[in-house]
Amino acid sequence: MAVRAAVLPAIGAPLEITGIELPDPGPGQVRVRLAAAGVCHSDLSLSNGTMRVPVPAVLGHEGAGTVVAAGEGVTHVRTGDPVVLNWAPSCGSCHACALGEVWLCASALSGAADVYARTTGGTDLHPGLNVAAFAEETVVAASCVLPLPDGVPLVDAALLGCAVLTGYGAVHHSAKVREGETVAVFGVGGVGLATLQAARIAGASRIVAVDVSPEKEELARAAGATDYVVASDTTPREIRALTGKQGVDVSVECVGRAVSIRAAWDSTRRGGRTTVVGIGAKEEQVSFNALEIFHWGRTLSGCVYGNTDPARDLPVLAEHVRAGRLDLSALVTDRIALDGIPAAFDNMLAGKGGRALVVF
Repeated sequence: MAVRAAVLPAIGAPLEITGIELPDPGPGQVRVRLAAAGVCHSDLSLSNGTMRVPVPAVLGHEGAGTVVAAGEGVTHVRTGDPVVLNWAPSCGSCHACALGEVWLCASALSGAADVYARTTGGTDLHPGLNVAAFAEETVVAASCVLPLPDGVPLVDAALLGCAVLTGYGAVHHSAKVREGETVAVFGVGGVGLATLQAARIAGASRIVAVDVSPEKEELARAAGATDYVVASDTTPREIRALTGKQGVDVSVECVGRAVSIRAAWDSTRRGGRTTVVGIGAKEEQVSFNALEIFHWGRTLSGCVYGNTDPARDLPVLAEHVRAGRLDLSALVTDRIALDGIPAAFDNMLAGKGGRALVVF
């Protein structure tokens, strides 16, 4: 059966909106009709080669939809069930999984090398980050499908698959923000907006949003920011001025650039925590001298997928949605058709908006 999809023919090439042929789900597989897919900066990083992916591929890793068929042996979902796609399923048996660090699973992305579909012309296609959500329908491993808890709108639920899990986990699992602490969030894109909401849910007393664009202030304040700083060379100084010259307890960097990582570190108080969520290029080098590492006593840590276990954390996020503490619709700045993904990529490059949502 042919469906429309956004195909990346080669690294650095523009996406092509075209028909692809999907097989029926085999044993341990599920076919999903997408309701929506978020356009994440990671998709842009895959398309330009910052992160490597076999090509040609169908990108898109943040999605939700409805099961239309389940293969032999699939028992946790059935036809008609609403589901969220999980682009990084854990194997349960590698060293990281044995330690409970499922977000670092050694086999999480092994499915990206598989051939999961073909173009109508017969060319093999790979499933981007396992789930190929930039398509009207997809076929995925059963481990890539999580039942959607009750009370969460299916279209908005797409954001739970990456941006919200990442932002929530950065605050609650990586940085472990405590009630009353102060937080700075660098980058007000989709993940940054989710991080701001998560900091508010955690009970942060002051939440400073930082971005290069003055136009994002309204978005940031709606998500929970108490203060807004336009990024510049003086950003750390401005943040210290807002926090009694101390700096914030926690900085969360959602950009992935050396300059913003360094600014996040410099904005954190002595003994504070700096968490890096943004995915940067290997050419982005961050420098520290040995004396300042000792003197400031700060913790600098990376954060993969929010250090989350999606099966554990999805029900928690759903409860926040039902209680009105987490507003998924506030994270969406544009609702677009499949054909609008290339323009959404251009907006991300220009630093515009929060999260574009492809609605099928």
